[in-house]
Amino acid sequence: MVEQKRLSNLSTSSQQVRLRKKRTKREWKPLEDRSCTDLPWFLLFTVFCVGMGSICGFTIVSGGASRLVFGYDSYGNTCGQRNEQIEGVRLSGLDQTDKKYVFFLDPCNIDIVQRKIKSMALCVSLCPYEEMKTYDHLKRFAMQNGSELCSYELAGHKYPGHPDRFDKCPKLPVPPSKALPVFNRCTPVDISCYAKFAEAVVTFVSDNSMLHRLIAGVMASKEIIVGLCLLALVLSMILMVIIRYISAVLVWILTALVVLGSLAGTSVLWWLYIDHRLTGNNTSTKEAKEEAREEEEVTRDNVQGLLVYAIAATVFTVILLLLMLFMRKRVALTIALFHVAGKVFIHLPLLTLQPFCTFLALVVFWLYWILVLLFLGTTGNPIQNEETGLTEFRLTGALQYLTWYHAVGLIWISEFILACQQMTVAGAVVTYYFTRDKGRLPVTPILSSVLRLVRYHLGTVAKGSFIITLVKIPRLLLMYIHNQLKGKENACARCMLKTCICCLWCLEKCLNYLNQNAYAATAINSTSFCTSARDAFVILVENALRVAAINAVGDFVLFLGKVLIVTSTAFAGVLLLNYQRDYAEWVLPLIIVCLFSFLVAHCFLSIFEIVVDVLFLCFAIDTKYNDGTPGREFYMDKALMEFVENSRKLERVVERGRSRPKEVVSEGAEMKPMAPGTSSA
Repeated sequence: MVEQKRLSNLSTSSQQVRLRKKRTKREWKPLEDRSCTDLPWFLLFTVFCVGMGSICGFTIVSGGASRLVFGYDSYGNTCGQRNEQIEGVRLSGLDQTDKKYVFFLDPCNIDIVQRKIKSMALCVSLCPYEEMKTYDHLKRFAMQNGSELCSYELAGHKYPGHPDRFDKCPKLPVPPSKALPVFNRCTPVDISCYAKFAEAVVTFVSDNSMLHRLIAGVMASKEIIVGLCLLALVLSMILMVIIRYISAVLVWILTALVVLGSLAGTSVLWWLYIDHRLTGNNTSTKEAKEEAREEEEVTRDNVQGLLVYAIAATVFTVILLLLMLFMRKRVALTIALFHVAGKVFIHLPLLTLQPFCTFLALVVFWLYWILVLLFLGTTGNPIQNEETGLTEFRLTGALQYLTWYHAVGLIWISEFILACQQMTVAGAVVTYYFTRDKGRLPVTPILSSVLRLVRYHLGTVAKGSFIITLVKIPRLLLMYIHNQLKGKENACARCMLKTCICCLWCLEKCLNYLNQNAYAATAINSTSFCTSARDAFVILVENALRVAAINAVGDFVLFLGKVLIVTSTAFAGVLLLNYQRDYAEWVLPLIIVCLFSFLVAHCFLSIFEIVVDVLFLCFAIDTKYNDGTPGREFYMDKALMEFVENSRKLERVVERGRSRPKEVVSEGAEMKPMAPGTSSA
C-alpha cells in the first residue's frame, strides 16, 4: 500500500510538472484570444490622467484661467467682470465689467530674468490709439472716451496737477497701442521698446541690421521654404521604400571605408615612427652631444609616443578585422532585414502615417500642457510683492506641488504617446511576419493593431513609459542643477554631475530599446510587461552578436539616409535661392530647411528602425522554435530564408571539415551505422 501511494504521488507530481511546462510554454505567434495585460497600471495611469484634468479644472474654478485670458490689474481685480474684496488689498473688489482691457503704465519696464512686465497694470475700457505726450492729453482722452489711464484713486480731470501723477500715471510719452485679439492686453503698436528684451532672448545676434536682413530673407523666401520642407517629406517617404535596394551598397561601402581607414591610419603611424627614429639616429651622429641633448630627449619622447600609438592602432585594426571576419554573416542579416522592412512598408502603407499621428498627438498634448501651466501661473492666493507693492497670485502650501505633478505628467504622458506608437508599429509588423500567406493579411493591420492596443495593452504601455519616466526625471534634475551651478561648482563636482547625467542617459537608451522589444513580445504573446521584457531579453542575449551588428551597421546606414535627405534638400535650396544675390540672406532659410528636413527624416527613419528591430526579434524567435521541417515551418520572408539556407550550408562545410580527421583516424575500420543497443568497449 505504501509503495502504491508513493508511485501515485510520483505520477501526480510528474503530471503537474508536465501541465506546468505546458502552461508556461510560449507559442510565439500572434494569439487570437487575448487578455488584458497590466490592468493595475492602466488603472493607475487613468487615475493620474484624472489628476491632470483636475488641475485644469482647479485653475478654471479658482479663477486662474479667467485671469490669464481676461487679465487682471495690480490690485487683484479681473478685468471685464465683478470682483470680490481681497482682504488687506486696497482698491480690490471693484466692478470692472465695462473695463475689459489691461493697460500697463510702463510697458517697456521688463524683467529680463523673469521674462515679465514689472509695470503697474490697470483695467481700462479703451486702449490709447494715439500718442499722448502730456498729462493734458491723458485728461482729454479720459473725458472723451471714459477710459482713465491713471490709477483708480485719481480723477481724470485732476491728472495735470495731481502730485502723485508721476508715480500713478503712465510714463510719457504714452505710445499708441492695440488690444490683443484673445488676451485683451494693450500692446504698443511700435514694439521697438522691446528691443532690450529681444536682445536678451536672441543673444546670438548682436547686429540689428543683420537680424533684419535675416528676417527679411525668411519672409522673401517663405514659399521656397515651404516647398523644400515638402520635398524633405517626400524624400523621406521614398527613402523608406527604396532603402532595401541601396542598403547592401551602403553597408559594404561602410565596411570597406572602415577597414581601409583603419589600415591607412595604422600604416601612417608606423611610417611616422620609423621616420622619426631614423631622423633621430642621424642627428645623434652628426651633432655634438652637449648641444643636441635636449633635442634628443624630445625626439626620444616623440618616438616612444608614436610607438605606443602605432601599437594601439595595430591592436585596434587586428580586432576590427577579426570582428569583420566573424560578423560578416551578421552584416548579411542586416541587409536581409532592411530588404524585408522595405516590403513591410509596401504591404502596410499606413505605417508612413505613424509619424504624423504621433506628432499631432504630442503637439495637442503639449499645447494643453502649456495652457494649463499658464493657468497655474495666475492661480493661487493673492500676495503683495514687497518690492513693487503689486498684487500677484501664487500657489502656496500644498498647492505648490501641483506644478511638480504637472511637470511629471508632461514626461510620463509624452513617453506614453511614444510608447503607443512603438506598440502599434510592433503589432502591425508582428501580424505581417507571422502571416504565411501575405494575401490574407487584414485589410488594415495598423488599425487592427491600434484596436488591440486600446482594448488589451494600454496598461503595458503605461508601465513601460513610467519606467522611462523614473530614469528621465533624475537626469533632467541633474541637468538643471548643473546649469544653475555653472561657474560656481568645483571641477570634481562638475565631473561627478556630468558622469551621473551620462550614466542615466545610457540607462535610458538601454531601457528604451528593451521596452521596444518588450512591446513586440506583448504583441505576439499577449503577456504582461515584465514577462515580455524577460522573454525579449533572453532572445536578445542569445543573439548578442547579431544585435550588435544590426545596431552598429543599421544605425549608421539610417544615419547616412538622414544625411542624404538633408544634403539633397539643402542642395535644392541653394539652387532655388540662387537668384537672391545677397548670400547673407541664405543663412536662416537654409538653416530652417535643414533642421526641418533632419527632423522629418529622423521621424520617418525611426519608424523604419522600429520595423527592423521588430523583424529581427521575430526572426530570432522563428529560428529558435522552428527548423523548417513539416509541422515546424518557418514564417520568415524569402530573403531571410536565403540567409538561413546560406548559413546552414556554411555550417555543413565547417562540420564536414571537422569530421575529416576522425575519418582518417578510423581508416581501415568498417563504416556502417551502429545497431541499436550496441556499445563500444
